[in-house]
Amino acid sequence: MLDDRQWADLVETRVFHPERVEEAAAARSRPKRRTAEDGRLVLIAADHPARGALRAGPDRMAMSDRRDLLGRLCVALARPGVDGVLGTADVIDDLLLLGALEDKVVIGSMNRGGLAGTSFEIDDRFTGCSADEIERAGWQGGKMLFRIDPDDPATASTMEACGRAVAELAERGLMSMVEPFISRRIDGRVSNDLSTDAVVRSCTVAAGLGGNSAHLWLKLPVVEGMAEVLAATSLPVLLLGGPVSSHQAKTFETWRAALEHPTARGLVAGRTLLFPPDGDVASAVDSAVSLVR
Repeated sequence: MLDDRQWADLVETRVFHPERVEEAAAARSRPKRRTAEDGRLVLIAADHPARGALRAGPDRMAMSDRRDLLGRLCVALARPGVDGVLGTADVIDDLLLLGALEDKVVIGSMNRGGLAGTSFEIDDRFTGCSADEIERAGWQGGKMLFRIDPDDPATASTMEACGRAVAELAERGLMSMVEPFISRRIDGRVSNDLSTDAVVRSCTVAAGLGGNSAHLWLKLPVVEGMAEVLAATSLPVLLLGGPVSSHQAKTFETWRAALEHPTARGLVAGRTLLFPPDGDVASAVDSAVSLVR
């Protein structure tokens, strides 16, 4: 989806003119507010590769080809009703150099240290962007993954770091987007508990992070008891897109039902929209936007 010239120019800029990243950030037209006028938000997620999570559907390396991923992101971001992107600095800077982020909401992914499949996965350190860097770059907020494993003491340090990040972003008037889960190791691998009770509990703990909740949003999975989940907080909630499903119509229907609740304010979806079963990114994005707006 990126032609040879676009890809070559991007690589050449990275090599010979790295200063253009900061120049493009300074010149970027920024959104006047973090949500659309209807108070809703549709973001495309692209922070998976930094955790080594490259699978989309049956393809375990789907997100490994950066040129392909950027092309899909550019298609998605150009669709009407898409407000912006959630990603790590490398992806955001690529999109910036490609001119894909004009008037877009940009949310930086802050803690990517809990690499998928590792023994230290719950020790989700802040190896991505900081609140200072988010402010300097002119982004609109920061996102953090917050997994609570009752059997892993690393949860405590991750929780403390997330609370500190929420406070630092609030001091700057920037959005904090917290994605919480109750997680446990099953056969050595971290698995998120998607029962209604577990998601409610994770939601209530995440809502208490930091000393200022004015700019705090939650990013939550869509589960069976979504009414109970969304009733557990007054904070704005963005629905997590989740993994690619072969039954996309069913996925969209669960999103539609959840979005009827007043605290559900939109979607943050990545693989589901970027790697749809039929390969039509534009159509998948348009369908998702129609649910929100």
